[in-house]
Amino acid sequence: MSAKKYLSKSVYEAAVERIDIIFKNFEKIYISFSGGKDSSVMLNLAVDYMRKHNIREKIGILFIDLEGQYKITIDFIKNILIKNRDLFDVYWCCLPLNLRNSLSVFEPFWTPWDLNYRDKWIRDYPDYPCITEKNNPFPFFKKNMEFENFIIKFGEWYAGDKKTACLVGIRSDESFNRFRTIALKQKNMLNNLTWTTKVPKIEKLYCCYPIYDWRDRDIWIGNYKLDWDYNGLYDLFYKAGLSLAKMRICQPYGDDQRIGLNLFRIIEPETWAKVVNRVSGANFGNIYCGNRIIGYRNVKLPKGHTWKSYTRLLLETLPKSTATNYKTKFFKFIKYWKNVGSVVNTSWMPDGAVFSGRLSTRGNKNLPLVIYKKIPDKLPAWAETKRLGPSWRRMAICILKNDLLCRSLSFAQTKAQRERMQILLEKYKII
Repeated sequence: MSAKKYLSKSVYEAAVERIDIIFKNFEKIYISFSGGKDSSVMLNLAVDYMRKHNIREKIGILFIDLEGQYKITIDFIKNILIKNRDLFDVYWCCLPLNLRNSLSVFEPFWTPWDLNYRDKWIRDYPDYPCITEKNNPFPFFKKNMEFENFIIKFGEWYAGDKKTACLVGIRSDESFNRFRTIALKQKNMLNNLTWTTKVPKIEKLYCCYPIYDWRDRDIWIGNYKLDWDYNGLYDLFYKAGLSLAKMRICQPYGDDQRIGLNLFRIIEPETWAKVVNRVSGANFGNIYCGNRIIGYRNVKLPKGHTWKSYTRLLLETLPKSTATNYKTKFFKFIKYWKNVGSVVNTSWMPDGAVFSGRLSTRGNKNLPLVIYKKIPDKLPAWAETKRLGPSWRRMAICILKNDLLCRSLSFAQTKAQRERMQILLEKYKII
């Protein structure tokens, strides 16, 4: 694996050079803006460059308003867009998109700005020109389309037949996967610049990551030294004792973000009351996220059950559509370990595992491969944490964590699954 290469210049100087390359090589530019610390730095860098070079042609700003967000975030976004209105074409989107709700097995997805639930909205449309279901200019838009699909379709629509850059404020320091995606993964790039990626199947659209090598401290040093505007919510997070790495402002109902629900209740209690009424399971998540009922290590098996029988009991308690989702994933999970298997340390042989007589062709190559004739009830905690083998306990905990995507079993949500789940939700909504 390639190692990181350090430059003889500051990350700020490198970012300014990248911004210069972007403005000189693309006909159109837009920023994917969320109001978070990273995308705000992206926006401020672009504004500084445009004012310094007297660039009057506007760039696009895509902000997807998710309804259930902090009021202080919305106020910050509105103010910074108004302040720089001479430089921006703003697409403030208040559209009914499909979003993950990890807090409820009965409503695993939710739809902001759904006109059918207007009486329950967390807040009304902003007092800023916005794009709604009734006035949207996008020919590709369909109600309940996936958030990720909307992002791609917007880029294709905005680019048209012109070479276009989408500026994205993600940093490789936040996770190894992001470092791999930006700096290591084989991809189509602009002039072999590793911080650029051509969007697949869209002829003239590139994603650009000018601040990919910034660290958390660089963000705040930049805000201080350059007197940049930033979201005041981070000051409240800091006072609440959050580390820089754990400060997140995105909608807090997803699989990774739900741990911040308790702060939502404390910082903006008037907004929180509406969230509880709007998003199924929000209060449950506030009480139990991070607690042992959703944690991994402290889940205990009820008396009289094996992990296999407990898994089956949990499946019986779920709505039919949700249970079907888990059963489909579990079947694939079991099939994988029975047919494909994995490399294990020969000093430890899991229950139900046998040598396959084959050698591994991936990962640790040319090592003996084991397959599972029988799925064990449980494995040692360290083995399950490292995902070294299958167990019924892993499947049971997947349900208890409301991990609908089965990410803890190494699955990712597919487009077909999202579409199928939406059809089922519409069907049972009528009932």
